[in-house]
Amino acid sequence: MAQEKMTTEQLVKEVKAHALRNYQRGWDTVVECYSDDDIARIIGGAATLRGAMAKMRAEFLPYLAYSDEIKSTAF
Repeated sequence: MAQEKMTTEQLVKEVKAHALRNYQRGWDTVVECYSDDDIARIIGGAATLRGAMAKMRAEFLPYLAYSDEIKSTAF
């Protein structure tokens, strides 16, 4: 099934909405630290929500894994 094409502005809005819904699952960093311009740069070239989310995850998840590793050694 083909995904609907969206503008960068729409995609940024959807990525932010996903981050808010998943705030307690590690996406708080996206909510707190990434501006709309940052997100637009990261997802640049994406035309669908699936593509935008794939790019955002590729950028963001390594930082999340690193953060989890640091937290596990804090105590």
